[in-house]
Amino acid sequence: MAHNLSQCRLLVKKAVAAGAKALFLPEASDYIAPTASETVSLAQPASSSPFVLGLQASAQEHRLPINVGIHEPSPKNQNKVVNSLVWINEEGQLEYRYRKLHLFDVDIPGGSTLQESNSVEKGTGIVAPFSTAVGNVGLLICFDLRFPEPSIALRRQGAHIITYPSAFTVGTGKAHWSALLRARAIESQSYVVAAAQVGSHNEKRASYGHSMIVSPWGDIMAELGGEQKDEPEIAVGEIDLESMEKIRKEMPLLRRTDVYPEI
Repeated sequence: MAHNLSQCRLLVKKAVAAGAKALFLPEASDYIAPTASETVSLAQPASSSPFVLGLQASAQEHRLPINVGIHEPSPKNQNKVVNSLVWINEEGQLEYRYRKLHLFDVDIPGGSTLQESNSVEKGTGIVAPFSTAVGNVGLLICFDLRFPEPSIALRRQGAHIITYPSAFTVGTGKAHWSALLRARAIESQSYVVAAAQVGSHNEKRASYGHSMIVSPWGDIMAELGGEQKDEPEIAVGEIDLESMEKIRKEMPLLRRTDVYPEI
């Protein structure tokens, strides 16, 4: 975790140098363990985690809000963690927390096999979008990307930006990552920010990478690569809320809630 914190602090410095108003980091930025038991044993409360405290100090020092994925002990089950996404404001305060709704339990013959629910307690609700320097942010995580309902709900609640910090597997990333991100942006008419882990974590896990920023029209505004490099990279994009509102006005998505339920 100390190494990951140093990598994240380097990204903070790069974001500040680029003039960014917020920094979005990947899912599970604190660690990715090779086993369920190690995942649980390494988790610490955010209030005492050196990783979280270190990022809070960096956010305060640079007056830069940071959105970052972490593990926390489950409040319900001592044998599990929660996959959390926290918003640290420019004063270094942990202001918002979302817990991943949809867990990655898959067994693809000849491909990915992963049972996230072996070590992770699923979240129970959506966090309402909140105001930031870059717009109203709605929080989602990784496998949530495959379900359009949460992003549509966040849009209805006023989101301008929807996040999908991820550690996508390589096989599913090649097949679906870009298509899903663009679909969620287009159908919600919102910016999508997807900070992604890249490269090998351990002998069992590697992530696809390709961090991406997508416009409300579905254009890929910025994309990083899929190869692990000597030091982490950032992608920078401009959030144009006037352009977003123009898209929403010119192509109104009027849902037939008289026919199907409102999300």
